[in-house]
Amino acid sequence: MATLTTTITEALTLNGKDRGSTNTLTITGIDNVFHRIVTLADDMSNATLVSFKSLINVADGAIDRTHVKYLRVTNLDGANPVILNIQQREDEGDGAGDKNLGVLLSAGKSFMIGEAKESIDVAGGANDIDALTDLHDVESIMADPLSEAVQVEIFIAMAVA
Repeated sequence: MATLTTTITEALTLNGKDRGSTNTLTITGIDNVFHRIVTLADDMSNATLVSFKSLINVADGAIDRTHVKYLRVTNLDGANPVILNIQQREDEGDGAGDKNLGVLLSAGKSFMIGEAKESIDVAGGANDIDALTDLHDVESIMADPLSEAVQVEIFIAMAVA
């Protein structure tokens, strides 16, 4: 088993003062990784980057959501944005996503979450503005490159054992 160490550093001097910050996270017990770079053609919409299920034998290529300990998607393009569509599954089943969270990922930016099991919730209606505490599973992450081809990188660290 391996240890994953992630470090986020913001380096900023403002008005002669250091306003930067460094945060390091160490995750032990990592024994699987899913890592790929995907080129999204300019006419492509909602390409599935990864899908999550309750067990890996439920669907070909699926990742068991209970094993995910760290997930990052990075837009590798230098100028163009991409929209991430994060599908939520409200029940414990393995069907299609019930709701969608759209996130604009500008050029060079990253989106990170710690887990895929009980880690997101999307409010349901115009008057549904209360704080969300009943979290649900991520079913899949898709990407839409809008009008220009872009590359995205997805990195997922898992602890299976």
